[in-house]
Amino acid sequence: MKKIFTFLFLAIVLVLSGCVQTKSEVKESTTSGESKGGNTQTTEANEAVAIELLGYAGQEDDLNIVRDQLIKNGFDVKINLQPDYSAFKTLRDAGNYDIALASWTTVTGNPDYAVRGVFHTNGSSSFVKDENIDALIDEASTLIGDEAVAVYKNLEEELVFKNAYLAPLYTSNKAQGIYSAVINPDTVRLPKSRAQEWGIIEFNDPSKNATDTLYLEQTISTITSLDPIKVNDGSANTINTNMYVRLVNLTDDDQTTTENTLSYNFAIAEGNSEYYFILRDDINFAKIENGVAIDTGDLVSAEDVVFSINRAKDKDSVPDHRTYSLYDSVESVEIVTNLDELSGKKVAGESNTVLDALSKNLPSAIKTIVQNETDVDNAGGNYQVVKVTTKQPFPQVLNYLAHQSAGIVSEKQVSSINTYDVANYDPNKDLAYGDQSAITEGSSYNNHLYTSGPYIAVSKNDYEITFVKNPAFAPGSERAPKIANVTVKFISDTDSSLSALRNGEIHILQTVPATKLEIVESDANLTLNKNTSNGVTYLRFNVLGNREVSKSTDLRLAILYSINQDEFIAFYQGDKEKAVSTVSPLVNTGLTLEADSNKVQEHLKAYLSSK
Repeated sequence: MKKIFTFLFLAIVLVLSGCVQTKSEVKESTTSGESKGGNTQTTEANEAVAIELLGYAGQEDDLNIVRDQLIKNGFDVKINLQPDYSAFKTLRDAGNYDIALASWTTVTGNPDYAVRGVFHTNGSSSFVKDENIDALIDEASTLIGDEAVAVYKNLEEELVFKNAYLAPLYTSNKAQGIYSAVINPDTVRLPKSRAQEWGIIEFNDPSKNATDTLYLEQTISTITSLDPIKVNDGSANTINTNMYVRLVNLTDDDQTTTENTLSYNFAIAEGNSEYYFILRDDINFAKIENGVAIDTGDLVSAEDVVFSINRAKDKDSVPDHRTYSLYDSVESVEIVTNLDELSGKKVAGESNTVLDALSKNLPSAIKTIVQNETDVDNAGGNYQVVKVTTKQPFPQVLNYLAHQSAGIVSEKQVSSINTYDVANYDPNKDLAYGDQSAITEGSSYNNHLYTSGPYIAVSKNDYEITFVKNPAFAPGSERAPKIANVTVKFISDTDSSLSALRNGEIHILQTVPATKLEIVESDANLTLNKNTSNGVTYLRFNVLGNREVSKSTDLRLAILYSINQDEFIAFYQGDKEKAVSTVSPLVNTGLTLEADSNKVQEHLKAYLSSK
């Protein structure tokens, strides 16, 4: 024990002398390639437990704070800092870490999404396999109000305080910088959950909308996929949101809306298991020919909706399906052709019928609802209606249908590209719809995209990806995209992104670091937008691997109780909030995590004695 106390004393002295290292200092203390930290182990000299902390460039501040808190509590921390997200993800997916810095934003605005994808055994991004956790997630998804809160509280107790599958750091607020010397800040929105819409943005001088380019940025340069169901990360969430239209959307404060969607109206039938959508006929798919967006003349139809949602919910529809778990609740998707079905059902909680709800503010009254897209003529009163039926009452399905993965793709085009055998798919020889190689400049370029949203990608290189507006997206209406050309630059360093914003090299910085808000506010050329967020930053434990943290709950709990969220909030000058899990911004369970050095030592002692 004397050795442990000596080490702790020295660690505390070191922390007090300089708690947070500079960016250059952290790089000197980390590896940039293959980890040299090895597996978690007990060091004989001082009995400090070695921990490998994985992160990537741009996360240095948080990594430093975590490291210092762990060192203060008796750990020997090795930071494995990767140069970018792609390299980080490769090591994380291979299990080469003890704890990894992670974040999750509930872009659908509903609590089920906050937990299902990352903690449910069937979740497409899950790093946890626990039947008790699965049961609680499934139970909570069917409840509302206080009953739901009680189950989510039980879930957090299991996830965090009993099993320590994650260690929460903080909930973020959102801050966006706009180069308002050129861009009209009133046209740039900062939603709480969903991705940014490009189509509503305008230049201060509207005459430039048709000629000038809107410059945006993102940190990740490797696009996971331009097929919306194959991606659920920052590489393409915003991109796919703007390339594929959906049945519904979310407002800035997470309410379901049909604004800028494929639907005029939607209705929930009595029983909360049947959801009806009446479709517009003013959106066609776009394609690229000779660098120009062309109207294919192919209507984004009910047939495409049925195809898109069915493949979204089918785990085996594509290799490396990332989002199928979002649609576990969906039983069926179909085209409705009987008006009596609509007039014979009441809207949930209301006296009017589904037909009444779908008939509001249409270009002409409904005469018929048709099966085939060739018979669609909204001006003449002929519409298509789609019905989504869930396995049980589940109103949260609307939030999932607003997610980018529910973007409507072309049945004809996707089927013509995806001719490979899914079970035997070989990425080295098989081309899948949405592969970034199809739009990458060079010998691989063969742009096969058909997009239903306001924009379509033209080409990509190592530095940027370019887009043009879809000329067949509600042409001539207020819903048509305003700016014709958009370029997203790949800038991995946040300081470089901020400099680019201040110089006018980019027009919107979607995430302004909390420590840089004053710089934006004091710059006369810039405008700062702020909003609350559903984003949570946390430590992800390697619970499915073969490391000590995988095997020992006590070791994970010792790390958990080393985390002091107040230090993060102080570092970010009050611009962060406390969290317990990824559901914290959406459901207040009343639980809190408090740093507790006594519990750290208690669990460390239990861990060491078990070895």
